[in-house]
Amino acid sequence: MASALSSCVSSLRSTNQLLSSSISILDSGVNDFPRLAKVLQTTRHFELLPESSIQSAQRDLLASLTPEINSLLARCELQLDRLERREQALIARCELLEGRLSSSGEEARRANSLSGGKNRASESGDNNEREVLRLKQMRAKKERLQYAVERLELQAKQRQRQLRMSIAAQPGAGVD
Repeated sequence: MASALSSCVSSLRSTNQLLSSSISILDSGVNDFPRLAKVLQTTRHFELLPESSIQSAQRDLLASLTPEINSLLARCELQLDRLERREQALIARCELLEGRLSSSGEEARRANSLSGGKNRASESGDNNEREVLRLKQMRAKKERLQYAVERLELQAKQRQRQLRMSIAAQPGAGVD
């Protein structure tokens, strides 16, 4: 019986060694289990959505952005209209000032030519001098009137431009 018992003990020892090696193998495999669980875990990088939900999201986005875009466009158009009117006003003012400058230059030239005529008139006599003075006054009056007419014409043109701009700026109105 001692031999049977000794074979039993040796069989138990070999089973114990086999179990011990199996445990160490399992332990080495289980130690890496958290990393394996993370690696094997499925991650959705891209989610597939039905086309109807994408279209509804697009419609919602369009509905929310359209009024904002329209208001921004309207503000831009108003600002552009203001700038255009200001530009027209500045152009008209420039033309008006150019007219004033050119008429004042003409007045200076005419005054110089009249002063030469005045010297000759004093030599000719008092009648000629009075006639020259009256002529000079008439020319000055004529120049003032020409200047006033030019100024009024430029102002009328400017007002016509402003009227056209204000009519064009009104919604639904067109320039005929």
